[in-house]
Amino acid sequence: MGTLIGLRATLGHTYAAVAADFHIQLDAAAVDRAFGAIYRSAPPLAFPNLHGAQLDQAERRWWADRIDALLEALGQPPGPEALHRRLFDRFAEASLWRVHDEVPAALERWRRRGLRLAVVSNFDQRLDGLLEQLGLLPLLDAVVISSRAGAAKPSPLPFQQALAALDLTAAEAWHIGDSPEDASGARAAGLPCLLVQRP
Repeated sequence: MGTLIGLRATLGHTYAAVAADFHIQLDAAAVDRAFGAIYRSAPPLAFPNLHGAQLDQAERRWWADRIDALLEALGQPPGPEALHRRLFDRFAEASLWRVHDEVPAALERWRRRGLRLAVVSNFDQRLDGLLEQLGLLPLLDAVVISSRAGAAKPSPLPFQQALAALDLTAAEAWHIGDSPEDASGARAAGLPCLLVQRP
């Protein structure tokens, strides 16, 4: 999210469009301004020891709480459960996302050179389907998401799980990310980190 793929339109644009179907008027720019602080102040998107339907329910509840916090910040009452479901499912659709232009060629080049590749993301199970629909999954050896890992960056645990999945030591790997959590989490796991800075 930011390193390999990004949204085609702003998050606020999609939130406002979906909310309108429920007769909730949101200003897209106001959503974009408010969302970052709400996301950063949230508990980690990580659920130790949950699997299957329980994990899916925990992910949906986590996002429902973020949606309601956003609505409250914008002076709106909590949203109906149907709005929570619709927004969660909407962001699982590949049509909302794009692969950054240089990514496929870079991943293909690294695989030809024999590198093992994993994604480490503070996201939920929707990422598996997105990576598959966007054509990136065949280029990866592992996908570690915080909700399944039971810990989120900057914890070193997701990085350690990725190293185990790749059968590599920290001395044999690098991490490429785009956030302070990437840098500090990689450092805690003993990994060098390169940060991508996009416009």
